[in-house]
Amino acid sequence: MENTDLQIPMPEFNDLNQPYWDNLAKGSLSFQHCTCCGHNWLPPRSECPQCLEDKWTWQVATGNAKLISWVVYHMAYHPAFAQRLPYAVAVVELEEGARLISNVIGVDDFESLQIDQALHLVIEQEQGLAIPRFQPAEDIT
Repeated sequence: MENTDLQIPMPEFNDLNQPYWDNLAKGSLSFQHCTCCGHNWLPPRSECPQCLEDKWTWQVATGNAKLISWVVYHMAYHPAFAQRLPYAVAVVELEEGARLISNVIGVDDFESLQIDQALHLVIEQEQGLAIPRFQPAEDIT
């Protein structure tokens, strides 16, 4: 018998990434913006990966994105994901340029996914934590 109460691995929270998680809990996806060179990025880090300056702010994303790359899992490498099979893990590029690893949801046929496909943010609750996921933009009503 399968245990449906298995917990997914949780992220590590720290002073640097806490604003990211706090904003998601309030319904917004945020990213870091360098005030020196204008570069936007995720995941959170203490300096800009473009110019290495430590002068940045948090900004809120529009929720519009595009699909850069993805893989569809047909095998669970952690027992908590077994009942989700198959599922897509993707690299998503926000309209603002920051990229993140997320899931593509709301897709019946993963073969219909395309590079540069328009996506839109959907924030879902998972074990009491707000998680950013993306679905094809044409599926938004």
